[in-house]
Amino acid sequence: MNVYEESLKLHEAHHGKLTVEPKVPCETAWDLSLAYTPGVAQPCLEIQKDPENAYRYTGKGNTVAVITDGTAVLGLGDIGPTAGLPVMEGKALLMKRFAGLDAWPICLDTKDPDEIVDIVKKLAPSFGAVNLEDISAPRCVYIERRLIEECSIPVFHDDQHGTAIAVLAALLNAMKVKKAEPKDMKVVISGAGAAGSSIIRMLYKSGFQKIYAFDKDGCLDPDDSENYDPLKKELLSFVNLDHQHYKNLAEGMKGADIFIGVSAPRLVSKEMIASMNPGAVVFPMANPEPEITYQEAKEAGAYIVGTGRSDFPNQVNNVLLRACRSQRQEALPPLSMRRTSPRITSSCPPSTSGSCPPWQRPSARRPCARASSESNRQHFDFVPLTPEGCPPGCFCGRKNSRSVLQ
Repeated sequence: MNVYEESLKLHEAHHGKLTVEPKVPCETAWDLSLAYTPGVAQPCLEIQKDPENAYRYTGKGNTVAVITDGTAVLGLGDIGPTAGLPVMEGKALLMKRFAGLDAWPICLDTKDPDEIVDIVKKLAPSFGAVNLEDISAPRCVYIERRLIEECSIPVFHDDQHGTAIAVLAALLNAMKVKKAEPKDMKVVISGAGAAGSSIIRMLYKSGFQKIYAFDKDGCLDPDDSENYDPLKKELLSFVNLDHQHYKNLAEGMKGADIFIGVSAPRLVSKEMIASMNPGAVVFPMANPEPEITYQEAKEAGAYIVGTGRSDFPNQVNNVLLRACRSQRQEALPPLSMRRTSPRITSSCPPSTSGSCPPWQRPSARRPCARASSESNRQHFDFVPLTPEGCPPGCFCGRKNSRSVLQ
């Protein structure tokens, strides 16, 4: 029985992967009087006085809405919201197991970006954060940016932000192993959608300057910009800066140092890996089937290989971000992604320049905000756990590392 058959058997046996467990006693009439009526009226009144009290008297600060429309589920494509439910349950499972977050899968039966934004905004009072998941590009970018501007809670798009963080952390480690500098590396990326576009931006900001991106139409080329959608046009500020005219992915991978795949299965052959420079770093991360398998890439001469699958060595996956949170449970706040909120008027510590790290907020259950004329601007601190140590503000005593994207 293979992994797919075993997984199907598991899902059928348990009817999904999630359940709800109460945190307070519910055995006696007095228990009910405290948890429900009449006692529950008092926290309601306190929250009515100050909505921030929701973080004090409810589980809001530790809850995440995992939201999809089912249009880009794993590498399976547009399979619909109901078919995407097992993946959303899986994401909620990871958040609970590795970060202690209570996450709820919400699969929306609409592909209208404005309708999705409207629904999420209406759901926001019930949650501490929103995790967008498996929404096709470029719609996902429009949805994410609107929600960041219009919601009062953190908005995180896992396919963009989470994947980019994990990839950068893996590449920083790979550069140490290779004793190489990012600026000298030729990077080829297959996939210029949600994940690929954010990976490109983050790598560029971290010193990787020779980046070439490919999608189903070929290499992103500044000379063809009039044919591109707005997302691709934005990427031209970071990719193919020397105006190469690669005919296909195979040609682009010749002499490359790094390959990153966030596209589709079986696009890369052993011959393409062999054409890369010695010491090649290969991250074929399409799911559930990668662009090339771990074993094939190693056989073709790749030095470092990592995929997005849990059953292959060197998994480069967003679950790593939650594992970091789990290992430093007392040091980090309840939510692993926070946004500054114009509703909160407290200032950041004087030592903070630019954005407010999420752990430097005035309350353990709410985000920090800095008073600024740019009250509608979004400030993220995406901080992977790297060999340099913990993020700024971590209290475990290890050497601090810096934020890699602000």
